[in-house]
Order: sequence, then C-alpha cells, then structure tokens
Amino acid sequence: MTQTAPDPTSDTKETESLKPGPSPRTGRSRLASVLGPGLITGASDDDPSGIATYSQVGAQYGYAASWTLLFSYPLMAAVQIVSARLGRTTGRGIAGNLRKFCPSWLVGMVIVPLLIANAINIGADIGAMADAIKLLVGGPGLIYVAAIGVLCVLAEMYVGYRQYARLLKWTSLSLFAYVATAVVVELDWSALGAGLLMPTLHVDADYITAIVAILGTTISPYLFFWQASQEVEELKADARREPLKDHPEQAPDAQMRINLDTFVGMAFSNMIALAIMVTSAATLHLHHVTAIESSAQAASALEPVAGKFASIVFCLGIVGTGLLAVPVLAGSAAYGLGEALKWPTGLARKPRRAKAFYGAIAAATMIGAGLNLTSISSMKALYWSAVVNGVVAVPVMALMLVMASHRTLMGEETIGAGLRIVGWLATAVMTLCVVGMFAQMALS
Repeated sequence: MTQTAPDPTSDTKETESLKPGPSPRTGRSRLASVLGPGLITGASDDDPSGIATYSQVGAQYGYAASWTLLFSYPLMAAVQIVSARLGRTTGRGIAGNLRKFCPSWLVGMVIVPLLIANAINIGADIGAMADAIKLLVGGPGLIYVAAIGVLCVLAEMYVGYRQYARLLKWTSLSLFAYVATAVVVELDWSALGAGLLMPTLHVDADYITAIVAILGTTISPYLFFWQASQEVEELKADARREPLKDHPEQAPDAQMRINLDTFVGMAFSNMIALAIMVTSAATLHLHHVTAIESSAQAASALEPVAGKFASIVFCLGIVGTGLLAVPVLAGSAAYGLGEALKWPTGLARKPRRAKAFYGAIAAATMIGAGLNLTSISSMKALYWSAVVNGVVAVPVMALMLVMASHRTLMGEETIGAGLRIVGWLATAVMTLCVVGMFAQMALS
C-alpha cells in the first residue's frame, strides 16, 4: 500500500501530537520531537549559579530544604506553560506582547533590569565554567573565559536554528553528571524522605534566605522570555504551524505538547537540582563543610570526601550546563530587547538579516565575560542579579497572567481557571520572596 505524502498546507501538525496511530516514528522519536523549548528551558535553569545555590543549601542544611523542590515544581511549571502559551497563541514573544499591551515606559522598566541581570548571570556562569576547566586541566582561567564567550556567540550566530535546538537538547544530557555523582555517594534515605515530604521551616534569617534563593533560582524572568520566544521560533520553522489565536483548530495538539514538554522540562530541572543538593548534603554537610561560595568550589570540596571521580564529574557538569545556560541567557536578553524595539529577531534568521539581534547576543555575552576582568566578587554579582531577577519576576508574572487571560491578545485561547490560580499563587510566592530578600538586606 502506498502512503500519501502529508499536505504541507495542512493545519494538522503531527509532531505536536503523541496520538497513537500509523506513523513512521517510534514512540521514543515522537517523544523526542515533542520535547523542545520546555526541556531546554528547564535544563538551563540548572546553570552554574544555580549549582552554587543548591550546593550551598545542601552543605549548610543537609536534606532539610529538599521539600522546596517539590513545592516549587507546580508553580514553575504553571508559569512556564503560561509563557509558552503566550508565544504559541499570539506568534509573539513576551516583550512583543508587552509592547502591544502596555505603555512603552513600562516595557522599558521590565526589559532594562532583565538585560542587567542576564549580563551579570552570564558573567558568573562563564567564570564558573572557566574555573571548572582550570580545576580539570590547569592553565590560565582568563583564556578559558574568552574562549567560552566567543564559542557561545559563534554557535548562536552561525549554527542553523534546527541544528542549534538539537545541540542544546544534547547538551542538556550533561546534567546527568549530577545524578551520577549522587549515585556514587552514600545517601541517608530516611533523612531525604523526611526532607522531601515534611517541610521544615526555621525562623533564622539564613534559612529563610536559603529558601528565597532556591525559589528565586527556579523561577527566573529569563526563562519566561526564552520559552515564549522559542515557541515563536518553532512557528517560523514549520509552515504548518500558525498562531492559535487565528487557527484554534491546532490548539488541542499544541497545548498538549506544551504541557508535556514543560512538565518534563521542569521535572528534569528539579530532579537535577535535588541531585546536587543531596550530593552536598551527603558529603559536605556530613563532614561539616558548610560554606560554599561557587560551583567550582563545590566541585573541589567534594574530592576529599567523595573522591576524585565525583569531583571530575561535577566539574564536567558545570561546563556542560554552562554551555547550555549562557546562550539561553544571552538569547532571552536579545529577544526581549529586539521585540521591545521592533527589531527583526530570531535564531532562524541569518546574522545579516538580524544584525541588531545578534549584536545584542554578542554584547550581552561579551559584557558578561568582561565582568570576570574586574574585581567584582562573583558571589556578590550573583546576589545582586538574584535581587534584580526577583524584583523583575513579580511584575512580569503578573503581566503574563493578565495578557494570557485577555481575549484581545489570545482570542478564544485564553488560559483556564486552573492555570490562572496556580499562576497567581506562584506570583504571590515570588512576591513573598522579594519581600524576604529586602527584609534580609535591611537586617544585614
């Protein structure tokens, strides 16, 4: 029997569906085609600065803060689904929708802090990668800083979008290094179970700061901007996909794909975060090593108590996740700025057709790399980027929820009541985080 070739003008998108039926793809390959923006976004959340945070919390409090990763999972998944739905439904990223929905001064107040926080985060991540390489092979750290910055910029500029998205998926596998590290250490399973299932709250300021740091790391504005923009990229890359506002018949498959992609991506993110935290709890905390100031220091501190193998694998994970996170940070900054200023944007465009967009990627990466040439402490830089991210996240989340519920932007594909409730709960939690951060700043 001969098979009829699919009609390229059809509104039905096979790769957005996991429906059973005749298909040349295996179940595994169909799943791989569904996982994309959500998986990459979730994986990039475990960047070197996040690794430092989870290592510090595990070293200082053992398994006691593990519950935060279960608690934050539905909140971060809901927010990321809202951002993805905005992009898929309207055909515009978050900044593009803000430009149509809000006055220009408000858009600027959101985008400028995003650019600052992303540049700082890029600098800290590149510095951590360089330190990890130096721990592995020795040599001058600043050479590694320059090489990493140039490599990330060239990859985003000259690797085609489809190949680049595939490369980022493969890079996300490097995060399994932390699962491997957790496997080789001896865990206290009863303490881990208690830490996961029985939330522990201490009144002391350091513990509250640790909880704020975890939630601020898992729910960050650059992740919203990236996932929404990648949904737009996927629209441009496949002629059969159209904005759901204009083609609601594509909504069921598209929304199912977004939900699955995001739930898997965020679960992956928190699973890796948990592996990092419990590794530090089972080794550093057990041996009373409680002060960790960077991801590279966490890797070097592991060696005396967990062996050379654990330290090496931990270092390799830092490099791999940094290569994933730096392009996401630079890309989200460029998408936000480009959409706000009506530039041609998108990784699917050739550099000569989106010079300002790619210039913004290069500038964000190089400014971040340049911070490693200054005397600015990386931990202080990360602290202030966390403050900026926390402050920016609250209005961005609120505006996303309002826009995703607005028929003028979304047509008939506004988000449902369940997603709104969890989204606003996440916004309330982040508001408390911001209040907590400022309270700690006032007390310190």
